[in-house]
Amino acid sequence: MGKYFGTDGFRGEANVQLKVDDAFKVGRYVGWYYGRDHKAKIVIGKDTRRSSYMFEYALVAGLTASGADVYLLHVTTTPSVSFAVRTEDFDCGIMISASHNPFYDNGIKLLNGNGQKIEAEIEERIEAYIDGEIEELPLARKEDIGRTIDFASGRNRYIGYLISIPSRDFKKVKVGLDCANGSSSAIAKSVFEALQAKTYVINNNPDGTNINTNCGSTHIEVLQKYVVDNGLDIGFAYDGDADRCIAVDHRGNIIDGDKIMYVCGKYLKEQGKLKGNTVVTTIMSNMGLYKSLEREGINYEQTAVGDKYVAENMLANGYSIGGEQSGHIIFSRYAATGDGILTSLMVMEACVDKKSTLCDLAKEMKVYPQVLRNVRVADKKTARENPKVAEAVDAAAKALGDTGRILVRESGTEPVIRVMVEAETDELCHKYVDSVVDVMKAEGLIVG
Repeated sequence: MGKYFGTDGFRGEANVQLKVDDAFKVGRYVGWYYGRDHKAKIVIGKDTRRSSYMFEYALVAGLTASGADVYLLHVTTTPSVSFAVRTEDFDCGIMISASHNPFYDNGIKLLNGNGQKIEAEIEERIEAYIDGEIEELPLARKEDIGRTIDFASGRNRYIGYLISIPSRDFKKVKVGLDCANGSSSAIAKSVFEALQAKTYVINNNPDGTNINTNCGSTHIEVLQKYVVDNGLDIGFAYDGDADRCIAVDHRGNIIDGDKIMYVCGKYLKEQGKLKGNTVVTTIMSNMGLYKSLEREGINYEQTAVGDKYVAENMLANGYSIGGEQSGHIIFSRYAATGDGILTSLMVMEACVDKKSTLCDLAKEMKVYPQVLRNVRVADKKTARENPKVAEAVDAAAKALGDTGRILVRESGTEPVIRVMVEAETDELCHKYVDSVVDVMKAEGLIVG
């Protein structure tokens, strides 16, 4: 991770960690970098946060000042920006979003010409430019100054693409969608209605400050209640920029990213479409997923946390499906990055084709008890490398042995240390998470 860019872009509280000047400089560098030998074409999308407009205009100013032409998708999803970059010959895509974070945060995600997270070396150069370590870039003049083009049609093409993917319709299926008052508000309902599902939508009235507030994939209990209370067959909850999806079955059970990978991985194998007979996960996936995949004769690989690392592994090896427990799922045949709406379509197709409920498909995977605690710290590296913290982690790992595991890692997007324990019982999970967090408290590492 760099100074500003984490695993999912440059993120922080708007006008605090992420300022308008930063966005302008990102635009200046990106416009110059991609326009060194031709007129650069950059496409921008944004989520529904109030500050997204501010950052959009700052990015546009920087990009056009460097000579780039900028195409605006307006409010849309991260995967739609990725789709546009891949299919419309753009040099780069930019998504303005802080994903599942509160509305007052925002972020700048950069996508390369393949629609994937941009290379780390380019992020490093942008950071150096922001910090004044690179000489000032030339400004475009006269007819070389860039233009801004309305590109709402690009979002419509993405909607059409999603509708074309399923091989069957969803007629008579009652589907609940929680749009998190975010990007999917402008897209998801249209897709499911076009596929003839009986579509029920909540949290699709964004006002700039209600994105992710008691809704969406980070507050799945809202959708659970809605599905059960209304007798729906299935439900899907998205995050702010709709690159992740968590499902709910008709009984209100949560079907997280691990269970989605199991259901879809097994289905793809049955269809002869699971390339390499492998599912790609991160180290945070539940032990139950691995044991279930082994039972089905499916291989798996593990990467560092972050869908960018999953995508890199899949691209290098040609695998079909991979993702994270949080609901970032990549289906490489159709997309270059995690896509929440696409994920929900793939889950729907498995259920409809097999004439089965999601409950029945997912119950085959036993979930091992897992406790994850996010600990806000003053400095992530100092907290993680503290000798007494390291001793506590080692002690917990030895005590768990082969019947569990402990992972302590830095968040890629927040000043947070994540402490995760899997074990045979909830009591053991809490015991060993507490054993590490208590040491952090004693060492004065925790803030807030």
